[in-house]
Parts: sequence; C-alpha cells; structure tokens
Amino acid sequence: MGAFVLRRLAASLITLFLASIVVFAMVRAVPGDIVEQMMGQLGGSEGEAVLRRFFGLDEPIHIQYLDWLGRVLRGDLGVSWRLGAPVTALVASAFLVSLQLALLVLVFSAFIGVPLGLMVGRWSGGAFDTAIQSFNVVALATPVFWIGLMLLFGVSELLGWSPPTIYVSPVRSITENLTILMLPMLSLAFLQIAAYAQFVRQHVIAAMGQDYVRAARARGMPMRRVLLRHVLRNILVPLSTFMGLIFIQILGGVVVIESIFGLPGLGRLLVNALNARDFPVVQGALLTVLISAIVVNLIVDLLYRAIDPRLRT
Repeated sequence: MGAFVLRRLAASLITLFLASIVVFAMVRAVPGDIVEQMMGQLGGSEGEAVLRRFFGLDEPIHIQYLDWLGRVLRGDLGVSWRLGAPVTALVASAFLVSLQLALLVLVFSAFIGVPLGLMVGRWSGGAFDTAIQSFNVVALATPVFWIGLMLLFGVSELLGWSPPTIYVSPVRSITENLTILMLPMLSLAFLQIAAYAQFVRQHVIAAMGQDYVRAARARGMPMRRVLLRHVLRNILVPLSTFMGLIFIQILGGVVVIESIFGLPGLGRLLVNALNARDFPVVQGALLTVLISAIVVNLIVDLLYRAIDPRLRT
C-alpha cells in the first residue's frame, strides 16, 4: 500500500509540473496584459517600460515561469497585481467557498440520484423509467446558468422571497450560510442528479442479469436487499470514480453560478482576475483547481483498494 501511494504521488507531481507549464503558457497567451490596460486608461506610452519591469513582464517567458515556479515551491503564489494582496490568501478564502458549495452539491445530488437510479434500474422499461429518462434528458441538456436564473425568478417573483446576497461564513452562522448556498446548490445539483440516476441505472440493469443476482433471488432474498447488499456494493468502485469526476466537474462549473448569485468563490475570483489581466491570481486559481483534481484522483484510487480487496494485489 505504501509503495502504491508513493508511485501515485510521484506520478501526481510529474502531472502537476507539466500542468503548471500549460497553465502558465495559457495565461500568457491571453491577449493583452495589465500594462496595456493601465496605459490605455492613463492615455499615452510614458512609463510603459517601467511598468513592465515592475511587473516582471520584461523578462523572457521562461525566466518568468522559473521565477513563478520557484516561489510556488516555497508556498508563495505571489501578490495580486490588481489588489496588492497575497494570492495565497485570496485563493484560499475563495476556494473554501467553492469547496463547500461543491461538497454540498456532491452529497445532495448523490443522496437523490443514487436511490433514483436504483429504482429506475429495478423497474426499467416501465412508465416510471420513461418519466425519469425524460427528466434526465432535459436536465442534462439544460444550461446551468438558465436553471440558476429561473430559480432566482421563481423565488423572487412567484414566492416573493429575495435570497440573501451577502455571503456569510458557516463559522459565523451555519443557518444563514446554508440559506445563501441553497439556490446555487440546487442549480448545480439539477444536472448532477440526472447524471447520477443515469449512471446508476445503467449499472443496475447490467447487474440484474448477473449470476449472483439470480442466485440471491433463487434463495428467496427480497429484491430490496439484493439491490442494497449485492448490486449497490458491486457498483461502488465505478461509482466512486464517477463521484470523483462529478466533483471535479462541479469545481469547474461554479464560475457562472458564483457570478449569478454573487458568491465570493474561486470561479468569481478567476473571472475578475481574467478581466483585469491579474496573472498571479489567475495562475494561482487554476493551479489550485489542478491540485484539487489530482488529490481527488488519488483519493479515488485509495478508495478502490478499500472497497475491493482484489485491487490490493
């Protein structure tokens, strides 16, 4: 087990190094930079060379990358060009908001979608299956931002309730915090519930024809117990992989939702930094997302071995 973890950590570090090169190159490929924006606002070209030297943009691209990478290895993501604050603090504060939202969506959608998939897979081909399949098609095809806007319209115009717009930390008030995150969570969970239901349904239908299910039914075991004790247990490995992918997808999809609902999360921070060409913040935010994806994949691999002992050999 220890050797496996070391191998996965080594592979993750190599992946992260290569990803850091891609992130740095993509950010620098964005048209324009902060100096051009500042000179456009000031009107004139005096002092452009001074500003480029101040921000380090006068150095060759590989020197800029090595300087940034060296600071990252020391745990320093730099200073925001727009706000003058440490990028590490900005990203950490925003990431906690996005992480809480992503975990809420992951748990809530699994709590609804997995049992729904079990029921649909058990009674596939009937009216209930047709209704849920229709819901899945609509949910998977509906843009997240449209769902968010419709929820805002529904609660404000139809129900006469205006959701709070100022974010409150769960440490300060868990009730107010969950009230603020409720609509963003539902907006993101709508699609994920459909994805869970569709995924579980397909695996349940495939499992129903297996010998271990027929043997359990022949022994007189109730179908509910067969589903929970045998079918669900056998799909835990692919389900854990799917949940990891869902979590990464949620983290990548919070940009629009955080902008609609005014949440101070990683997505909103990234959009504002891109608009201002605040390269250190953009690089720090993207690197945080990449690290999160690598950590999630590592956790999923460890869960494999905890769930299925055969994989330990």
